[in-house]
Amino acid sequence: MALPNKNPDKLTNLELSIQISLSGLSFSILQKDTHTISALKHIDFNKKLTPLELLDHTKNIFNSETVLQEAFSNVFVIHDNELSTVVPKPLFNEDSLADYLKFNSKILKSDFITYDDIALNDSVSVYVPYININNFIYEKFGSFTFKHVSTILIEEILLIEKNSSSPKVYLNISKNHFEIIVIEKGKLLLYNTFEYTTKEDFIYYVLFTAEQLSLNPESLNLVFIGDVRETDALYQIAYKYIRHVGFGNRNDHYKYQENPKYGHSDFTLIKSF
Repeated sequence: MALPNKNPDKLTNLELSIQISLSGLSFSILQKDTHTISALKHIDFNKKLTPLELLDHTKNIFNSETVLQEAFSNVFVIHDNELSTVVPKPLFNEDSLADYLKFNSKILKSDFITYDDIALNDSVSVYVPYININNFIYEKFGSFTFKHVSTILIEEILLIEKNSSSPKVYLNISKNHFEIIVIEKGKLLLYNTFEYTTKEDFIYYVLFTAEQLSLNPESLNLVFIGDVRETDALYQIAYKYIRHVGFGNRNDHYKYQENPKYGHSDFTLIKSF
């Protein structure tokens, strides 16, 4: 969804992408004329905040980070939360947004609910954005675009796997939660998100999902993206139970003033440009 520009005469080569959750905020800045990612930063809140606390932390970050004081030609916000679901387009009714969410998400009557079109999958992602964050970003920058993290993950992974034949299970790892996207023959089988505390929580959700979809741990391909490396406990326990485990790749062609941790990290943040 895009909100209209109240500063149409502002010209700049910089674009800003912000990914925000209750447990952390990341941002990246793209210098379009040189195709260079000039800033890439992650701020961990050390605990899960309330939406009101999230707004306070976000304001403080924008006040303290010098690079966020620039003018940007485009601003993109990624809402990263569990308050979402994917609905096939033929079954979608814009008047029933709350009905799609209420069975698998805890929502309030006052929640603002919106949706993103996922053209590659002929579906929509219905979700609750952090509306107080949207209001703050609009007051600060005017025009901006926002999407749910699920939209970017599904679109980009479907592009990567459009010619694949074997089932692949993508895991987008964050500190306290992960998204799971299952693709087979270029089609989306499942999207979901899980919170975890221990590696045992994590592998339970992965193996349970595989069982529900009748996927054999001996033959499926498990692909890690996000904040994870080979020596991490999540990777190690996955490798113990699943035969084929590896890492994805953003396959981007940007230059970087400071390189991301890995070729598979910051997947949604950088893919949003």
